Amino acid sequence: MVVLSYQVVQFPTTNIHKLCISPLKPHNYHHGIRCGIAEPSGQPAPMGQKTKYNDGVFEKVFMSLFARKMEKFSGKPNKESEGKKKGLFDYDYDSFVDVSRRVMQGRNRIQQQEVVREVLLSMLPPGAPDQFRKLFPPTKWAAEFNAALTVPFFHWLVGPSEVKEVEINGVKQRSGVLIKKCRYLENSGCVGMCVNMCKIPTQDFFTNEFGLPLTMIPNFEDMSCEMVYGQTPPPFEEDPVAKQPCFAEICSVANPNSSICPKLQA
Repeated sequence: MVVLSYQVVQFPTTNIHKLCISPLKPHNYHHGIRCGIAEPSGQPAPMGQKTKYNDGVFEKVFMSLFARKMEKFSGKPNKESEGKKKGLFDYDYDSFVDVSRRVMQGRNRIQQQEVVREVLLSMLPPGAPDQFRKLFPPTKWAAEFNAALTVPFFHWLVGPSEVKEVEINGVKQRSGVLIKKCRYLENSGCVGMCVNMCKIPTQDFFTNEFGLPLTMIPNFEDMSCEMVYGQTPPPFEEDPVAKQPCFAEICSVANPNSSICPKLQA
């Protein structure tokens, strides 16, 4: 969950007017085509139901870029995609999650996190972490600025979110981001994927590579999540997520007999 290097993509000129072209407006309309959440209410579906999305071209580009990078670590594809080489617009969110799941299989917690770290580094130009440290030293302003960037640029990954005020070391600042219902957790239904493939590697990347502390606090009761820029994350052993059980009824790799998600154990 980092700001990526831009890559030039040539789009066909035909029917380009039908594509949603603004990642900054999650409910943008362009010539009658809606981007973002496709629920009639415009809000994520209630817990237990999967939210419907109407992804535009930019969302699919980001899904494809991430999925292609991760696919190098994913082993054999599933039967549906085996033998087929996918193009830039052939990935959707389900196939992106499927690649993530295949990366997880056969790897322990630490190995899963290392794969995500390598993928994130590969998405950035050389020297990007050092440049980020220079541009965004760990100040209140940097924390608030990155929180503001998270809302529009990661709608494709986590769903709708909003900046909120938080208190860090007695100082109130608008460096929190409330993800209303995380799309990644909702679609994977997997506690281990949430923690090992998103929360921990994202925290570590910002905190250790970029030098800007970040703590992510998922709520497994309603699938919301709070991101707090400027707050140093706790060690994994002291984090409440370390004791989180599986979503026994919705996770395809769950172990309902275990009190803790097996994927959280090293």
